[in-house]
Parts: sequence; structure tokens; C-alpha cells
Amino acid sequence: MSNPPHAAWVISDGAAGNERQALALASALDVSARVLALPLRAPWAWFAPRRIPGGRLALAPRDRAGFEAPWPDVAIGCGRSAALLTRMLRDLSGGTCYSVQILDPRIDPRHWDAVVAPRHDRLEGANVLHTLGSLNPVDDTWLASGREAFLDFGALPQPRVALLIGGPRRGIEFDAGLSQRLLDGVRATTPGGSVLATVSRRTPPGFAATLRDALAEFPGVFWNGDGTNPYPGLLGWADRIIVTPDSVNMLSEACATGVPVHSVASAPLPDKIARFHAALRERGLLTGVGETRAAVAPLRETQTLAAELRKRIAARTM
Repeated sequence: MSNPPHAAWVISDGAAGNERQALALASALDVSARVLALPLRAPWAWFAPRRIPGGRLALAPRDRAGFEAPWPDVAIGCGRSAALLTRMLRDLSGGTCYSVQILDPRIDPRHWDAVVAPRHDRLEGANVLHTLGSLNPVDDTWLASGREAFLDFGALPQPRVALLIGGPRRGIEFDAGLSQRLLDGVRATTPGGSVLATVSRRTPPGFAATLRDALAEFPGVFWNGDGTNPYPGLLGWADRIIVTPDSVNMLSEACATGVPVHSVASAPLPDKIARFHAALRERGLLTGVGETRAAVAPLRETQTLAAELRKRIAARTM
């Protein structure tokens, strides 16, 4: 196996889902990672990842001091803002820093050494590595750690149904129709069981309150953002998982657990998300509520992708 790179910078724009993907890849590369939360200033933030004059002036003075040599062996960014900085690092380091950008940067991928993009983005290029879903740390060890950290969940009656609630995005409304479909799905899959529910930062408060009140009929937990995040315990103890249709990250993580995963929608999905759902269904990873499925391998792509990246990094330095 190729030796891992020596050190990495994980460039974060502050979005939890983006940082999670970049950290998962750094961990799979078995590399010591320094996380740099580097929001961009206007006007650079408006154009990123396109370059305009000023370079490092895109960063506030307090952040600029940390964005300097010695440069890392690998830079990993996720999201449009981070893409400007991973692109700059490739040039600032004289090509010694291997720049990896996660998600479609919306410009030619040749500006990075590697771009990791889900197939439903339909991004092509010699340096583009495709995944079905998003990168994440979920594997047997991660799930076991989640169960150990939240042992009380194991005493709840089965089936334990995890409900993962995201938030609205273009073309997906979080309305009364969706909340009712989610509740119907929970009731259909939880006879005599319990519910482990969690909201996200994007969940509208009113939508969360409606579900919380309705789910009070079940034993379990409804995490609303206060206290310790029980998300690893929810996935670790779940017998089934229901996910709102909007979140590629949550759907990917749910499909990595190995238990049946369902999603519901109150209207036709936007094309890109619809392609992702269709790909999961084709693999047998996602079914409608009440549908049965054959046993399938969990969706775990991060280690495979990291192995391919190690080969490419090693080949470039030979």
C-alpha cells in the first residue's frame, strides 16, 4: 500500500456537512489534519472559486496569518468557498501541495489535482473521482462507538426507528404534507417500538415542533439541538431509518449503517436529488416505507476513495 501523505489541511467554510466530508477523507487517508475555518470576505466570496485580484486578501487579517507556509502535503476542501483556497494552495506551494476539492466546484476541475463529486452531479474530467453519495466516517467501528456512547438507547423498545430531519432547499418544501408523510412513515414502521429523532441546523422551528409534539406518543428521544448531539447513537442503535429527502449527507450516512433506509416526499424532487434517490434505489439501499428489500452491502465509499487518492499522490511524487 502507498505511504500516506505527511500532513493535511482541512479547509472549512463553517458548514458542518462540508467539514464532515473533508475530515472523513483526511481520516481515511490516515493523515494528521489541521482544520482551518476560513470564511471568505466580499467580494471574493461572491466569485469563489473563480479568482479575482487580491489573493489572500480574501481572508480576514486574523485568518491570513494561519494561511501561510510551510504548506501541507495535501489540502482538502469541501464547498465553493473552500474551493478558492484549495485552488490557491496548489499555486502558492509551487505544486507541492496536492489539492483535493470535494463537490462540484462549478468551474473546470483542472484547477485542482483531484475533485471528488457524486455521480448525480454529472461532472467529468480526468482528475474527477466519482462517488454515489457523500463521504462520511460511518463504519462498524464508528457505529459501535455510537452505541457505547449512548447505552440508554439500547433499552428502548424495538423496532427503534431513527428519524433524520434536514431542511428545505430549492425545490423541496418542508410543509404540512411532508410532516404528515413522515409521521405516517414512522407509525407504519414502529409498531410497539420507539423513535430516535433529530433535527438539523436547517430544520424550520415550526416544522420541528409539529413533529416533536406528534411523536410524543412514542418512547424515545427528540433532539432539538440542545446538549450533546446523539446522532452517532441514533445511527448505531437504529433498526430502520427514515430520512427527509433533501440531505445527500444524511441519506449517505444512513445507507452506510446496513439497516433498511426509507425516504418520503410530498412533491416531485428536483432533478439532481431525484437522480441520487434513483441511484440509491437501484442499488437496493433506499426503499419506500412498507417496501421490503434484499440484503445489500452498506454504502461505504470513503476508504475506497482514499486508497485511490493515495495511489495518485504517490504516483505524482515518484
